[in-house]
Amino acid sequence: MTNAAPQSESILPGKPRGYWQDAWRRFRKNRGAVLSLLVIAAVFFTGIFTEQLAPYCHTAQNLRAVNEGPSLAHPLGTDELGRDLTSRIIWGARTAIIVSVVTVTLNLSIGLLFGSLAGYFGGIVDTIVSRVSDFLMAFPDFLFVLFIVATLRPAAVEMLKAFGLSMGWKRGVNCAADYVAFGDFIVVIGALAFVGWPHFARLVRSLYLRERGREYVDAAHAIGAPDWRVILRHILPNALPSLIVQIALGMGGAIMAETGLSFIGVGIQPPNASWGILLNDSYTFWRTRPWMVITPGLVLTTVILAYNFLGKGLNDALNPQG
Repeated sequence: MTNAAPQSESILPGKPRGYWQDAWRRFRKNRGAVLSLLVIAAVFFTGIFTEQLAPYCHTAQNLRAVNEGPSLAHPLGTDELGRDLTSRIIWGARTAIIVSVVTVTLNLSIGLLFGSLAGYFGGIVDTIVSRVSDFLMAFPDFLFVLFIVATLRPAAVEMLKAFGLSMGWKRGVNCAADYVAFGDFIVVIGALAFVGWPHFARLVRSLYLRERGREYVDAAHAIGAPDWRVILRHILPNALPSLIVQIALGMGGAIMAETGLSFIGVGIQPPNASWGILLNDSYTFWRTRPWMVITPGLVLTTVILAYNFLGKGLNDALNPQG
């Protein structure tokens, strides 16, 4: 009597997961990173739909409701000009989003351009980009931005005023865009981008130096692929994980820098809204009305921590092997 062989269970191999699917699976397991992503998404939602979410315009004054405490009409009270603090915090989210997104976009664009050329071609191109980056990074970032903004902002605002008058622009009379107020954003964003792009360029350069000697790059050259195709279609996708992490950290840094500049009075200026302006206007009331300082400070701290936890979570998910 022969024993029947055990019936083996047929295992059909499933469709292999791709790199980005594996990264998303690892990211979902990091609860801190997921929560941080939700916080940042809420800030973006607030910044996009500010006019619909804010109960009042951030510049609207009610002299009959000056320095009021929290109430149903004003959940966080009002300031010395009768402006609703809740609305000012909500409008500050739009400023934070505009400054961070535009600044990081400029940093990434300039850094990717020069960093990829330096890392891929090397030689004199690498020398020039590296020396310029070293020169700009030799100065403390915040002090360099402070010097640029304090020096150029008055002249830039006056130039924008003259240009606006020649084009027939009129200053906004409500929460609509005030063309003159754009000068603050232009100077602050320009200064942050001027100081920040070398950090992206150095990162991109190191990534391209690492990748340009790989076999897939040699194979692309062997089939006659032009340099621009190798740079954009072959090396860039392999550099994206590290760039995504740097983008998350860079946006948090841009918000922190803008808030610091506005707090000391050289960044975004009234009537524009900024969390830094709120802290500057409210810190003298920390004994009698502590919520005026605690609330914008807590919002700023939460957003900065969210970007840092998100960056760490993205790094763990996209670069699991370090």
